[in-house]
Order: sequence, then structure tokens, then C-alpha cells
Amino acid sequence: MQALFNQYSLKLSGIGLEYIRPMISFIDESERLIGIKGARGVGKTTILLQYLKKNDPTISGEYLYASLDHVWFLENSLYDLASDFQKQGGKFLALDEVHRYPNWSQELKNIYDDFNDLKVVFTGSSLLQILNARADLSRRALVFHMQGLSFREFLTIESKQQFDVLSLTDIVTHHAKIASDILNRIKPFAYFNEYLTSGYYPFYLQSKKYYHDKINEVVNLILEIELPMLRKTDISYARKLKQLLLVLSESVPFVPNFTKLAERIRLNRKTLLLYIDYLEEAQLIRILNKEAKGITRFQKPDKLLPDNTNIPYALSKTVDKGTLRETFFVNQLAYQHEISYPEKGDYKVDKEYIFEIGGKNKNQSQIAELNNAYLVLDDIEIGYANKIPLWLFGLLY
Repeated sequence: MQALFNQYSLKLSGIGLEYIRPMISFIDESERLIGIKGARGVGKTTILLQYLKKNDPTISGEYLYASLDHVWFLENSLYDLASDFQKQGGKFLALDEVHRYPNWSQELKNIYDDFNDLKVVFTGSSLLQILNARADLSRRALVFHMQGLSFREFLTIESKQQFDVLSLTDIVTHHAKIASDILNRIKPFAYFNEYLTSGYYPFYLQSKKYYHDKINEVVNLILEIELPMLRKTDISYARKLKQLLLVLSESVPFVPNFTKLAERIRLNRKTLLLYIDYLEEAQLIRILNKEAKGITRFQKPDKLLPDNTNIPYALSKTVDKGTLRETFFVNQLAYQHEISYPEKGDYKVDKEYIFEIGGKNKNQSQIAELNNAYLVLDDIEIGYANKIPLWLFGLLY
């Protein structure tokens, strides 16, 4: 176990507390088992280590961090670690990359059932299945989903100013006043394009020069390691799936013809639909379906988008402006809201609001006769009536 304490000490020495994301509140020591799921690169490990540095700066022996891909686990079990740690006075066990450990869910279940005084927080891939036949953690674990930085968080980091989280009701009701107040403090467009290009993944703080290279590494690791390991995909299809991501990046907001798409990347239609579902689980794309449709794994999606705006810039030199606008809007809202693809307008949110996305010259024609319908416009600092600046939707979390 000493090797793990050594790793813990090294990890804490390299972690900073200059900016702590609000998502650190996921970790509540009144809960005995907490899971944090999310795609590679969104900052799960950083949140875990920042929490530990705040609560255990002297490495008291009551807290321990362990990454489950550590060589220590080649000859030792997770359950034995928990047992020995508790016997030595341990109270809080932080487990990183649990999906890298065989039988992780069964052993976490046993730890939860057998050690009532031990708090456990674990992180893992967005592909983690908490509910399965062998070890149902859904009744035991409080599980949170984590995504990359919002535009609000990026503004906070870059401008060194605090900005309130807005509700969707705030935006549609008071957007002009809110935008005016913010404009008195900063110029949003001094930051917005940089965020769209390279501000979503927190690791941009480490190296802006190689940021897009790191996104490519993240994509490759998901396609070549995580999907084959956690969804049993054929690794030989990794290149075809990356080609699909490239197609989405360069196309206008994508209403796919799956027969042509399957031909273009040389996958049969059934396999393509299944793998598209996996790509959404891995937080590489977003699937939009029309209202009132029952969702099934082999259902044809009505619209596909990249998960976030940084992915297209990392994969392609030619990025469609319309795709960027819609990707930003959907990414910022889908974290806490239900989004569907309506008959009129671009998106319906929470079964209540209709939004049409476009540039500053977009007109009302497509939503003219609809209730609770709004134009979301790029390239404007402040809106009026039912015209809302696109950037403002980046302050929702």
C-alpha cells in the first residue's frame, strides 16, 4: 500500500487550486459511494485531487487516492486495499479510472456492503455501466455525469472575474438586461471564438500549443482502447469511426442519409447505427431525435452533431460555421436540459421552448407562428424581444 501513498503524494504535489470547478460539489462525504462519469479529458481526476488537496493537505492517512491502472493492482485486489486501508484508520478512498480494473463493480458493491465507515468516490469513463446483472450499483452509488468547461467557466478562468450561472428561464425572460450587465464588465467576443476553438477541455491550461493534438489523442484512445474494452467494438473500425467524426465536422448540421453514409465509410447500416450510439456514450457526438419518438438502439437518428466545438477544430481544417453554432448550443444546454428535434425550428428544449439558430441576419420566417419560439443569433452582443445572443447560452452551468 505504500506505493499507492507515494503515488498519492506525488499527485497532490502537482495539483493546483487556482481554479476549482463548481462540480467539486459532487463529492459529498455524507454519501458512502459516489461515482463521477465523463469522457476523457473533462477533468475528473483534477476534481478528485483538488478535493483531496483541500481536505487532506498533510496526507493524514485518513484519505487515499489510487488510480486503478497502477501496477500495484496486478498483484493486489481492490477489495483487499479497502479492507487494509480501513484497518489502518482510513476513512476516504478516491478511486480513479475504475473501468481499467476487471470486476470493478462487483468489488465496489462488496466494499459498500462490508465497510460501513468507509467513504468511496470513484471516477470512470462515460461508457461505464453502473447497472448490470452481476453487481447493481444503481441502488448504492450516487452517480454524476461530468462534461467539459462551459463558456461561463472559461470566462471566469480567462477574465479572472466571476459570472453567475443562469437558468434557461432567466435567459429567455431577461436576456437583454443580463447581456447588458455582462457587457459593462467584459467583451464576450474577446473570448468566445477562443472558447469555440480551444476552451472546452480543461487541459488547455497545460498547453495551448499542443491542445488539438491532445484532443486527437483523446479521440484515438476512446476509439482504439475504451470502445473495444467496454463495448467490444472491432478495433479495425476505429479509422472508419474517426472518418465519421470528420464528416460531421465538415458538414452542415447533419441530417444523415444512413445508406450513403454507410457506403462512404464502408460499414453496414446496422453496425453503423450501433457504433453511432457508442460514439454518443463516449461523448464524441450528439444524437438528436424528433419529438415523441421511442428511442431504440437501432433507430435512425434524425440529426448528428459533434459533442463539442473543439472536436471539429482538432480533426479538420474546414469547419462548418452552422455546425459550430448548433454544436455549441446543444452542448451547453444538453447537460441539464432535454433537447429534441422539432418539425419547425432547430431545437425544442424541455418540451416548451423552440429555438432557431443562425447568424445575425437570420429572420423569423421558420418560427413566425410558433409560441415560445426564439431566434438564437451568433455575432450579436445583445438581443431584443425574441432574439437572443448565442454566447449567452454558455452561462447555463
